[in-house]
Amino acid sequence: MKITRKRVRPVLGAVAVAAAAGMVLAGCTTSTPSSEASSSGKTITMAQVNEVTSFNYNTPQGNLDINGMINYMTQPQFFTLNQKYDIERNTDLGTYKKLSNDPLKVEYTLNKGDKWSDGTAMTADDLLLGWAIGSCYYDSSKTNDNGDVVSGTQYFSTAGGCVYQTDLPKVSNDNRTITFTYKQPYVDWELVNPIQLPAHVVASEIGVSTKDLTKAFMNTPAGDADNPAPANKTLEKAAKFVNTGYDTTSLPKDKKLLVSGGPLVVSAWTPKQSMTLVPNKYYTGKHKVNFGKLVIRFIADANAQVTALQNGEVDAIQPQASADTLKALKAASGVKIQTGDQVAYDHLDLNFKSSVFSDATERQAFLLTIPRDEILKSIVTPINPKAKVLDSQIFLPGQEGYDQSVKQNGSSEFDKVDIAKAKSLLAGKTPTVKILYNSQNPNRVDAFQAIQASAAKAGFKVVDGGSPQWASLLAGGDYDASIFGWVSPGAGNAMLPQLFQIGNGSNYNNFNVKEASDLAVKSQTTLDASKLLDIKMQIDKLAFTNFYGLPLFQSPGLFATNSKLKGVEYFGGQTGLVWNVWDWSK
Repeated sequence: MKITRKRVRPVLGAVAVAAAAGMVLAGCTTSTPSSEASSSGKTITMAQVNEVTSFNYNTPQGNLDINGMINYMTQPQFFTLNQKYDIERNTDLGTYKKLSNDPLKVEYTLNKGDKWSDGTAMTADDLLLGWAIGSCYYDSSKTNDNGDVVSGTQYFSTAGGCVYQTDLPKVSNDNRTITFTYKQPYVDWELVNPIQLPAHVVASEIGVSTKDLTKAFMNTPAGDADNPAPANKTLEKAAKFVNTGYDTTSLPKDKKLLVSGGPLVVSAWTPKQSMTLVPNKYYTGKHKVNFGKLVIRFIADANAQVTALQNGEVDAIQPQASADTLKALKAASGVKIQTGDQVAYDHLDLNFKSSVFSDATERQAFLLTIPRDEILKSIVTPINPKAKVLDSQIFLPGQEGYDQSVKQNGSSEFDKVDIAKAKSLLAGKTPTVKILYNSQNPNRVDAFQAIQASAAKAGFKVVDGGSPQWASLLAGGDYDASIFGWVSPGAGNAMLPQLFQIGNGSNYNNFNVKEASDLAVKSQTTLDASKLLDIKMQIDKLAFTNFYGLPLFQSPGLFATNSKLKGVEYFGGQTGLVWNVWDWSK
């Protein structure tokens, strides 16, 4: 599964942070620009916890759940997932097919007439850019045990890392088809989406033509870490722009950054309040939306979301699930409630670069103080009385391998708090531990306070590192431990290198166990299901025996809509409420 901070694009199998940040909103959206006024039909308004931070969801800093939702609605997708997390090919955009197994060869073809929202034709130039971002083909970098680049060049920075590797693609004469030949088998080849950003926009932003950008891709040799060549200046500029140029906290003045290839396009944004999307007039097919405008209001507080739904200010909400929120919704009239498990979990991670937790004994001692059962009962049990503490870093309850892995992974050592053993391991030490978490998320606040009180009994001095900007601080490493959530799309295996590979951009806690890292990389080319399951179980065990941290609980999900909005169905993956936005009507 692709785990949401880090809710993989271009590979949907990657992970993204389940963030719960943002300010409580009270305002309305700005008006739609006159250039978009031709969009007719109803306005649908929904609430989301987080505010957008980037229009590029595929970078380590941009890989947040809300960014992923915007990406899903505005950028081209060769496939979607249904409620059972089965892959459904999106013929609105084009087709793809496997040409051979050995070597693995896959062909992608865009439909004739496909256009970006500015009217520019979609071509294989766009597919080539998407491939370059996801394949790391040009990288010549070497990293040390901590994942730091020590030589060569690293171009594009992605949340999932280099999850697939191919030869230089072949492009058809009509510039609509691209063919990948993989250097080795790739388990999630059906989850590769080789298009994300418009090549003509990236080219324009770095001062070259689309033709010149494509020429740079086609003529630059593959990276050689043992004999690195000087960086290609055009690719270097393109990578720098892709890596950071789409990050923003307000509507960009440069409207090229809003060019869309999906059914919707962003038209307005009032920071801290709302964002407006309208139909992309060039989008055709079964995923064309049935309304005139979608307004997303940023409302962090669950009670405020419920109030907004009751007052008719919004048509749909996806608040953080809690017993109080569910009770309030049940008391409201004309509200449809949908609940279920999310393919997501909350967890405590220990920073392996921390001066405290670089020591395995102190990691073990700290984990022995974590009151996981108390946290579960205060946060999840009131919503789902059958919920249990999560005992795997890889699997969720009900998934194949969960019960089998739990029996062997060593999680049983942390079934109960053991202050006496923790004290014995510390041998009189009183380490200071700073924990990073979202200070505006009540669930994370509760978890932090429970951990702080319990750890103090063993001698740990737990410092409050909570911040509304927690997500942007994850990669910085200025903390000893972190509490946050991962949410997966529900398909694929790209989460494994994303979390456990040394040097991966989403390996925020700098987990540096080489055996686990090698297994995570190996998993991406393991096609035998039983062998892949065994690899996952080995990684799961290595995570516990090396005191990676502790999983806390599987996250419950909650949707609520008013009687006017039709078509919303529950989905536990990272695209959340908007997973079938094209089916909505009002």
